[in-house]
Parts: sequence; structure tokens; C-alpha cells
Amino acid sequence: MNKNYFAIIMAGGIGSRFWPISRTSHPKQFIDILGTGKTLIQNTYDRFLKICPKENIYVVTNEIYTDLVKTQLPDMEDHQILTEPVMRNTAPCVAYGSFKIENLNPDAAIVVAPSDHLILDEAAFISTIEKSLKVASEKDCLITLGIKPSRPDTGYGYIQFTDNVIEDDFHKVKTFTEKPTLEIAKTFLQSGDFLWNAGIFVWSAKSIVKAFGQYLPDMNDIFADARSVYNTDNEKKHIHNAYQQCINISIDYGIMEKADNVYVIPSEFGWSDLGTWASVYELTEKDYVGNAVIPSEKVIMYDSSNCMVNVPHGKLVILQGLHDFIVVESNNSLLICPRDKEQSVKQVVADVKQKFGTKYI
Repeated sequence: MNKNYFAIIMAGGIGSRFWPISRTSHPKQFIDILGTGKTLIQNTYDRFLKICPKENIYVVTNEIYTDLVKTQLPDMEDHQILTEPVMRNTAPCVAYGSFKIENLNPDAAIVVAPSDHLILDEAAFISTIEKSLKVASEKDCLITLGIKPSRPDTGYGYIQFTDNVIEDDFHKVKTFTEKPTLEIAKTFLQSGDFLWNAGIFVWSAKSIVKAFGQYLPDMNDIFADARSVYNTDNEKKHIHNAYQQCINISIDYGIMEKADNVYVIPSEFGWSDLGTWASVYELTEKDYVGNAVIPSEKVIMYDSSNCMVNVPHGKLVILQGLHDFIVVESNNSLLICPRDKEQSVKQVVADVKQKFGTKYI
């Protein structure tokens, strides 16, 4: 296993679209949302154990989730859990992990991935990441993984690529497009030169640090100034103070859409970002009329079809005459909404917070 290969797992989100199961105090990355026996972050960590040494895996998360990370990933040392005092999107998160690793090993190649994605074909994923890490080690490029689209999905970002390639598989990126309309998504699919943006990145420590200097110079200064404290007892205090100065910006907007050395590798490994209840419904085993029930031990359904039901163990639930609905109960909260209205869940959470405070959030 290559000692220069590192992984950064981003685990700071609150997963509000999975309310009421996902709460601020216990968000979706720490939940076994598909009923597999392992939480999403545990599955992500296990995948990276097959790519790089366990001491080279870092988790960046909000400070309030430190104990959750320690409990669910007991093999991780304290210095591998990088905590953020406030949420500032993905650019500061990537900068923190990348500058720390670069300080530790200037020859490092790094894969950055969310903690809450589903990968069905693990072997294909590992092969793609290892190939990308090798290219990133040898060339000054920023690599992103693109998923070959199977439908004109409006919930994903899209990456347009060109015929300009390096190492046969890595195509120069032409454009990034965030969540297009259905008509535009259809034209993307027909053109054949667009991929879904998986939000998984690979680069050398040198290349990403240089990119911060070019495209996010203020953020670069914040984390470059911390070089004397990385991997020391003073790191956490310094970084927590420095974080207050960081702007709220994603790595996509801050660097990937601006840089001229971005390449994408078209990939197929059974990926889902598990962004909504609809994505869970698609992946869950269903009965003969399309109902997906987790767990199914005490749920009885009459004249009901195509429903996504997730209720606590031991809860008796009877549904009659319900079609194409999401029914979720957790933490003294019950959500019932049409499946085609699930994008409104985020607004529901905001309304609940406004009306009842944070008790139910």
C-alpha cells in the first residue's frame, strides 16, 4: 500500500433533507440509513482502508460530531479527526486537510470524498481512485470523478468534458453546470459529453495548495500561516480561530470552476449521493406493489403502493389507501408527504425551526 496516498473524508453536513431521522445532533452520515448494519461514514472509511494506510485517513467534521466520529471509527487517532468550529462549506474543509497533509508529507496524493455517499461496486471504485492517485502524483492536475448519467436528473451538477485527454482516461473539463432544468438535463444526456458531478476529488498536495494560492489567496494565507502549528498541540486552537476568517464557499465554486488544469475521469461504480428520500427509495428492496419499508417488521399496508416508509423498530404502523408517499417517523416527529414533493423537506425543516425552535431539529 502506497504510504504517500491519503484520504480526506468530509463529514460536517447536517443532512436536513433526511429529517426527521437526520438531526443536527445526529446527521445522516452517522446513521445506517439503508439498513446495512453499518453507518454511511463507516462504509466510507472501510473503502479507504483498501486504498491507503489507516493512519493516512482524516475526517473533517464539525466539532460537535467529534464524539460520534470517535465512537463509530474507533481506530482513528485524535489527530486524524480535524474539527471545524463553524460550517463554512467545502473549500475551508479541503484547505485544512490538504495543508495539514502537505505539511506532513509534501509528496502526498489525496482523495477527498463525502462521508455519506453510496458505492455499490467497491472494486471499480477502488480501481478508479488508485488510477487517479497515480496520475495526480505524476502530473500537476486536479481530478474530479464524473458518473456516467443514466437519466436526465435535475438534482445533480453536471461536468462537460472534451476529447483532450491525459493517460487515456482523464478528459479535460470544459464546463460545470449546477442542477439544470429538465430540458437542459435531457440535452446534456443526448450530447454524450456530460457526466454527473460526484463531488469526489483527487490531487497531489502540491497541486491543490498551489491552486488555493492562485484562486483563493485569502484562504490560502489563512491555512499557510498555520504551517508552524500543524501536527502539534497548538493546531486545534489556531485553526479554530482562523476558521472565523474563512468565507463560506465550496471547493467547486472556489477552485474547480476556475482552474485550467481540471480533468475528469468518467466512472461507473454504482454511485448515489443519497441526497434525498427518493434516492433511498430507488435503492431499497420493494414489495410487489413498489413499497419500500425500513424496517418492515411491524408495518401493515392495505391498498397502498410506491411508498417509502421508515419507522422505529417495534413501531406498529398501519397504512391504507396511500400511494406514492414518504412516511418517516423519528425523534417524536412524523413526516408524511408525497414523494414528488420531497424537495420541500428542507423548507419544512426551516419552518419547524422557526415555529418550534431547535427542539425538533
